[in-house]
Amino acid sequence: MPKRKKSGAKASKAAKGRKSAAAGRKAARSQDPRRTAAAKGGKPNAGKPNDGKPTVQRLRRELAKALAEVEQLKASSETDFLLDILNRRGFERELARSIAFIKRYEATGALLVLDVDRLKPINDAFGHAAGDQVLKAVVKKLQSQVRASDVIGRLGGDEFALLLWNLSETDARAKAAALEEAIDSLAFDFAGRSANAGASVGVALLDGHSDMRIALEQADSAMYVRKAQRRHEVPGA
Repeated sequence: MPKRKKSGAKASKAAKGRKSAAAGRKAARSQDPRRTAAAKGGKPNAGKPNDGKPTVQRLRRELAKALAEVEQLKASSETDFLLDILNRRGFERELARSIAFIKRYEATGALLVLDVDRLKPINDAFGHAAGDQVLKAVVKKLQSQVRASDVIGRLGGDEFALLLWNLSETDARAKAAALEEAIDSLAFDFAGRSANAGASVGVALLDGHSDMRIALEQADSAMYVRKAQRRHEVPGA
């Protein structure tokens, strides 16, 4: 009988040991982060790799915003605020790019420089607001006379430039004459007094040997020659 009691005590002690070990394993499992995440419906260590995602996404948004602002500033620096067309800087950039295209693909084009006639007398007689109205009407007329692929820019003051694609010399000179005629037809009324503007246009052809600065000088010189001719053709030009 004593031996049986000893054996029973050992069995009871072993059972308690097993229960204690099982409880320890359960506690260890409950502290395992992988099981904790799984119990919450997530993946093991799901939080750690994603900790930087909100920061990355925020930085990407800020970068995109900054790039958009840079593009907006660049566009505004190349735009004439009064007339909403390219200014000299913007036009020269487009002209340089277009000449590079012409050289690479053996295309053709024409550069026209246009000076608005009789703008100074209008400014002197009716004020600069009247002069601005004339300039806006001139730009509107130019836009109606060229294609969407052509480029219009204001070089400064009353001087404009146009880049026209795929024109022969004959076509370019015909277009210059048509632009002069269109602007000559503009009529204005300022405080009950009528006024007319006009335009003198010079032409330079663009080909694979063109240089931007030289082309601008050629068109500008041709414009002054044309302006002198028009003084004899058109009263007040």
